Amino acid sequence: MATTASGLVSSKRYPSCKVKNQMASIDIVDMPVEENLKLMESLWDSLCATHAEGMSTPRRHGDVLAERACRLASGEESVSAWIDAKERIRSQIKAN
Repeated sequence: MATTASGLVSSKRYPSCKVKNQMASIDIVDMPVEENLKLMESLWDSLCATHAEGMSTPRRHGDVLAERACRLASGEESVSAWIDAKERIRSQIKAN
Protein backbone atom coordinates (compact mmCIF):
# COMPACT_ATOMS: atom_id res chain seq x y z
CA MET A 1 0.00 0.00 0.00
CA ALA A 2 1.17 3.53 -0.76
CA THR A 3 0.26 6.78 0.95
CA THR A 4 -0.98 9.60 -1.27
CA ALA A 5 -0.42 13.32 -0.74
CA SER A 6 -3.84 13.60 0.89
CA GLY A 7 -2.92 11.01 3.51
CA LEU A 8 -5.03 8.25 1.94
CA VAL A 9 -3.66 4.77 1.44
CA SER A 10 -3.97 3.12 -1.96
CA SER A 11 -4.01 -0.68 -2.35
CA LYS A 12 -2.04 -2.34 -5.18
CA ARG A 13 -4.78 -4.93 -5.60
CA TYR A 14 -7.51 -2.31 -5.85
CA PRO A 15 -5.91 0.98 -6.94
CA SER A 16 -9.26 2.76 -6.55
CA CYS A 17 -9.41 1.72 -2.88
CA LYS A 18 -8.54 4.60 -0.61
CA VAL A 19 -8.23 3.96 3.13
CA LYS A 20 -8.31 6.62 5.84
CA ASN A 21 -9.03 6.02 9.51
CA GLN A 22 -9.61 2.30 8.79
CA MET A 23 -12.52 3.01 6.38
CA ALA A 24 -12.28 2.19 2.70
CA SER A 25 -13.84 3.73 -0.38
CA ILE A 26 -13.84 1.00 -3.03
CA ASP A 27 -15.11 1.06 -6.58
CA ILE A 28 -17.39 -1.94 -6.10
CA VAL A 29 -18.15 -2.20 -9.81
CA ASP A 30 -14.52 -3.16 -10.49
CA MET A 31 -14.44 -5.85 -7.81
CA PRO A 32 -14.97 -9.52 -8.72
CA VAL A 33 -18.33 -10.99 -7.71
CA GLU A 34 -16.66 -13.19 -5.07
CA GLU A 35 -15.13 -10.11 -3.42
CA ASN A 36 -18.51 -8.29 -3.54
CA LEU A 37 -20.16 -11.23 -1.79
CA LYS A 38 -17.44 -11.34 0.88
CA LEU A 39 -17.89 -7.61 1.44
CA MET A 40 -21.66 -8.01 1.73
CA GLU A 41 -21.25 -10.86 4.22
CA SER A 42 -18.87 -8.74 6.28
CA LEU A 43 -21.36 -5.87 6.32
CA TRP A 44 -24.21 -8.14 7.47
CA ASP A 45 -22.01 -9.73 10.13
CA SER A 46 -21.05 -6.29 11.39
CA LEU A 47 -24.66 -5.09 11.46
CA CYS A 48 -25.83 -8.21 13.26
CA ALA A 49 -23.05 -8.03 15.81
CA THR A 50 -23.55 -4.36 16.65
CA HIS A 51 -27.18 -3.49 15.90
CA ALA A 52 -29.19 -6.73 16.02
CA GLU A 53 -31.29 -5.66 19.00
CA GLY A 54 -32.36 -2.41 17.38
CA MET A 55 -33.24 -3.88 13.99
CA SER A 56 -36.74 -4.91 13.13
CA THR A 57 -38.12 -6.59 10.05
CA PRO A 58 -40.68 -4.63 8.05
CA ARG A 59 -44.16 -6.18 8.17
CA ARG A 60 -44.12 -6.62 4.40
CA HIS A 61 -41.24 -9.10 4.72
CA GLY A 62 -43.38 -11.31 6.95
CA ASP A 63 -46.25 -11.05 4.48
CA VAL A 64 -43.99 -12.14 1.60
CA LEU A 65 -42.69 -15.11 3.60
CA ALA A 66 -46.26 -16.17 4.48
CA GLU A 67 -47.29 -15.95 0.81
CA ARG A 68 -44.32 -18.06 -0.24
CA ALA A 69 -45.05 -20.65 2.46
CA CYS A 70 -48.63 -20.92 1.17
CA ARG A 71 -47.44 -21.39 -2.42
CA LEU A 72 -44.94 -24.00 -1.29
CA ALA A 73 -47.60 -25.89 0.73
CA SER A 74 -50.05 -25.82 -2.19
CA GLY A 75 -47.46 -27.09 -4.66
CA GLU A 76 -47.46 -23.87 -6.73
CA GLU A 77 -43.82 -23.35 -5.82
CA SER A 78 -40.98 -25.81 -5.41
CA VAL A 79 -37.62 -25.75 -3.67
CA SER A 80 -34.15 -26.45 -5.00
CA ALA A 81 -31.09 -27.85 -3.33
CA TRP A 82 -28.69 -25.00 -2.52
CA ILE A 83 -26.02 -26.44 -4.82
CA ASP A 84 -28.51 -26.46 -7.72
CA ALA A 85 -29.68 -22.93 -6.94
CA LYS A 86 -26.10 -21.63 -6.86
CA GLU A 87 -25.37 -23.22 -10.22
CA ARG A 88 -28.54 -21.73 -11.73
CA ILE A 89 -27.62 -18.27 -10.39
CA ARG A 90 -24.05 -18.56 -11.70
CA SER A 91 -25.36 -19.56 -15.13
CA GLN A 92 -27.68 -16.54 -15.16
CA ILE A 93 -24.81 -14.22 -14.21
CA LYS A 94 -22.56 -15.65 -16.94
CA ALA A 95 -25.35 -15.23 -19.51
CA ASN A 96 -25.57 -11.51 -18.72
